[in-house]
Order: sequence, then structure tokens, then C-alpha cells
Amino acid sequence: MIVTIVGTGLIGGSLAISLRAKGVATHIIGVDQNEDNLKKARELGIIDEGATLEAAMQRSAVVILAIPVDGLLKVLPSILDNAGPQQVIMDVGSTKEKILALVAGHPHRGRFVAAHPMAGTEYSGPEAAIPNLFTNKTMVLCDVKNSDEDAVEIVEDMVDKLQMRLVYMNAEEHDLHTAYVSHISHITSFALALTVLQKEKEHGRIFELASGGFESTVRLAKSSPDMWVPIFKHNRHNVLDVLDEHIHQLQQMKDLLENEDYDAFYKLIQKSNKIRKILK
Repeated sequence: MIVTIVGTGLIGGSLAISLRAKGVATHIIGVDQNEDNLKKARELGIIDEGATLEAAMQRSAVVILAIPVDGLLKVLPSILDNAGPQQVIMDVGSTKEKILALVAGHPHRGRFVAAHPMAGTEYSGPEAAIPNLFTNKTMVLCDVKNSDEDAVEIVEDMVDKLQMRLVYMNAEEHDLHTAYVSHISHITSFALALTVLQKEKEHGRIFELASGGFESTVRLAKSSPDMWVPIFKHNRHNVLDVLDEHIHQLQQMKDLLENEDYDAFYKLIQKSNKIRKILK
């Protein structure tokens, strides 16, 4: 099967590597506005060739859109305009409500499958692409009732061969829950990095004293703003909701410290430890 990957960075590149390794794709075409990324993806053997989107679509059974959400909103309608009756168009964007609302009435809506792999690293670009990024991770499929049955089956088979777990949600559920378990982690990491950079002027001391705990907490702050600003923009209402609660929890901890109420602080941390039962 010929697969086109639009966006040859971390997610698109890692998908290309895995789809080839699992025997899903026999030939992979890369499409990318960044010519340097396209060249690097070819050099690394991630893709077999680079092409324009128009040329790639004429030859591909599956087209995977692995670009920031802003870009998806710009190109998806025209891609669906040109989608063939047997072709599958799939996105891997981190927000879904606006994307699915945009194409809700499109005559080729059935050929589109909205997906989100819950996987990634803090790095970007083709060099960041790695094998097995998706193994044992979760793939969320959204609003599959509006996709053609055969298109969904092709994506489900792909997910199975990638050894991923499948979860089905509607777009609203997806955006709400990803705000709680993914988007808040990133915005908190960005804020923590800014806090430390502001307070600790001696960068050498950060390097010398940063332990595993700090590194694991702040690593997401290395993530690309090109990817994350559109996510925060398009999931703004859910991100603001979870930020309000996060700020409330931080204020509660601050108040307890100011009042030297360490018994209450102990109980608060003890309450947070319940996450162990969920994330083992």
C-alpha cells in the first residue's frame, strides 16, 4: 500500500518508520512545506520520495496529515475535495472539535478518519522520529459514525498492526480529556521552565543541580511552539478550565505553606498519591 505522510516531523516520521516496519506501507511519499525536513527525511530513509500534495494524492491509498492544527484547518477541505472514493484521509491532530466541525457537511466526509495517537516526545523534526513510538500507546478515533465503514476498518487494521490500543470518543470528549491529561502537562512545563529561568539567573547552577525529578517535570518545555500554540488556541476553553483548577490547587498549597499548616499539606499530598492507583 502506498501511504503519503504530510508533515515529516516527529509524529509523521515515526509513523512512516513504524508503518514500513509493520508491513503496512510498501512505499511512503513525504509532503512537507519545509524542504529541509523533506530532504532530511529522505536522507534518513524515513520516506521513499518527496512530492507535492497533489501528485502524492493521485498515487496513495492512505493520506496521513501530521501537521499542526492550524495547517490542518487550512488544507483539509481541499484535500477532501480531491479524495477518491476508495482513498482514506486521516489526521493525527491533538484537537478535534474545530476540525470535525469544519468538514461536517463535506460530500467526501466519509473518507476522513479523525485520529489522535497519544504518543510523542519533546523533540521535533525528522531527526526526532523513532521506531516503536506508538507501541502499546493509545490511538483515539473520533466521531467514526460519520466516517465510511471501510475507511474506519483500514485505520483500525493499521492501528492493530502498530500494536496500539483503540479508544473511541466524540470530538467534544476528546478535546476535554486531552486538556486534562496532556495539554495541562505541557502548559505547566512551559510555566515551570519560565519560573526557573526567571529566578535562577545562573544557568550553570541549573545544569549542575537539576535532578531527575526536575528534568522529567520540565522536559516538555522543550516542545515546539509551532505545534503547541495552535493546540492551546483551538482547545482554549478546555485548557482555560483546567488551568483554573490547577491555579486553585497551587494557591491552596501556597496558602498552607504561608500559614505553616503542615498537617493539611500532608493530607493534600496524601490525597494526590491516589494517582498511583491509576498510573501504575
